[in-house]
Formats: sequence, structure tokens, C-alpha cells
Amino acid sequence: MKLYFSRNPNPRLAVAVAKYLGVDVELEFAAPQIPNRSKDYLHLNPNLLLPILDGPPRPLWEADAIACYLSRHVGSQFWRTDADEPEMIRWISWGKENFVKACDTVHWERVTKLRYGIGAYDEEAAQEGLKQFHIAAHLLEAELKDRHWLVGDAVSYADFRMCTFLPFNDVARLPIDDYPALSRWYGQIEDLDGWRDPFVGTSAPHLPPVPN
Repeated sequence: MKLYFSRNPNPRLAVAVAKYLGVDVELEFAAPQIPNRSKDYLHLNPNLLLPILDGPPRPLWEADAIACYLSRHVGSQFWRTDADEPEMIRWISWGKENFVKACDTVHWERVTKLRYGIGAYDEEAAQEGLKQFHIAAHLLEAELKDRHWLVGDAVSYADFRMCTFLPFNDVARLPIDDYPALSRWYGQIEDLDGWRDPFVGTSAPHLPPVPN
């Protein structure tokens, strides 16, 4: 199998899943949206977005689908297949529409637009993202106050998905430290080797710096 990736948030998530699960997969840095390279990836993903997993009967794109496949491939309950599966999917769904979405909004304004020179910083949009972040973080804080993980007694893909943008918080500056249980929970994830630096052993170029 071959996993095409970059260092951006969703491809990073897929690589972290592969590393955490110890999947025997070849990692290949890719840039499918470069005009003279796009034809090489259209047959893998018509959206020309990463991550892409080539190896299943049909190429898989979207980090959630890739995580599901890789977990089942190695027989792991990281992607729950038991009675906890609905609970895991509930958190994945809620996170992408609430906490992850809010993190993405702030990250887009404070990081992505500036990193790639694709538009001026919009303070109003960033503040709206922060407002939504606090709403979602308050709910997560209450949920995590008396437990270690979102689903059951062990880390699951729901935890990884919820943290999609947090490895970039040195530049996004989300106020995670305002929420002790949330900070403790993310600290546990940062302690996992596969999550902390999933690009060890790859030659992937670093992301462009974010201008001050």
C-alpha cells in the first residue's frame, strides 16, 4: 500500500493513524495540485486532495475512510467495530461540525491564508471561529473532566480526529490552556509517538513559514 501525503492537517492525520497502528505502508509526499503534476493523481482522487491511500481495491481518499480501512486492515479496535462504534461516529460527526470546524476556521485565518498567500487576514472571521471554539471546548471540557478518552477506556480515532488542527497550535494560538481537562487529554495524545511526529523517517519538505 502507498499513502500519499503532505504535512497539512488532514494528510498529517492519516499519516499519524498509519504510524500509530504500525501499518506496513509506503509513505510518499505528493503535491497533486501543482499544474504539471495533477494528471498523475486524477485517477487516484478526482478532487486532487490529500491524503490518498492506493492499495485497497479502489483508491481511498478522505482521512476518515483511510483510518477506517487501516484499522480494519490490522485488526485494531482503534476504529471501533463493537458496541462503541456509534459513540465513536457521534464524536467524529460532532467534532467535524463543531470543535474541528472552529479550529479550522481560526487556523485558516491565522495560518493557512498567510502561509500560502491566499488572502488577507480577516479578524472578524477569526473571532467568530474563536467564539465557536469556546462553545465546543466547554462541552468537551465537561465530557473529559472525569474520563481519559472520548470513547471507552482507550484512545480511538475519535480522539485523533478531534485533534486534527491542534499540532499547529503554535501558530494558530487557540486557547487550549483555558481548559484543563482538554489540555490533559491532548497531552496524552501528544505522548503517543505516532501522533507527536508522524513524519519521522520521511523526506517530506517542511511547510512554508507563517509570516509575522
